[in-house]
Amino acid sequence: MKKRSRLIGSLILMMFIAALLACASTSKKESTGEYVDDSVITTKVKSQLAGDDFLKSFQISVETFKGIVQLSGFVNNQKAVEKAGQIARSVKGVKSVKNDLIVK
Repeated sequence: MKKRSRLIGSLILMMFIAALLACASTSKKESTGEYVDDSVITTKVKSQLAGDDFLKSFQISVETFKGIVQLSGFVNNQKAVEKAGQIARSVKGVKSVKNDLIVK
């Protein structure tokens, strides 16, 4: 009976550890918490870009992975590229900005 209790306890502990490891982040995969944080950052950046009178007419895509924001799309001039990058950097939680906007 004592061995059975230890075996069950060990199995439960191994299942708990496996569950924790499944939620951990890797260099190519976000944890659940990071995914939620990145979603919030993306939403804030998009909302600030849409609220800016100069940039709201451009379609700028925003993606975030582990706090790194990537901007992509087409704009009319270099000033728009710089302003979009500046806005993205101003959002709390942004670690860096990869500005892939193209001037057409």
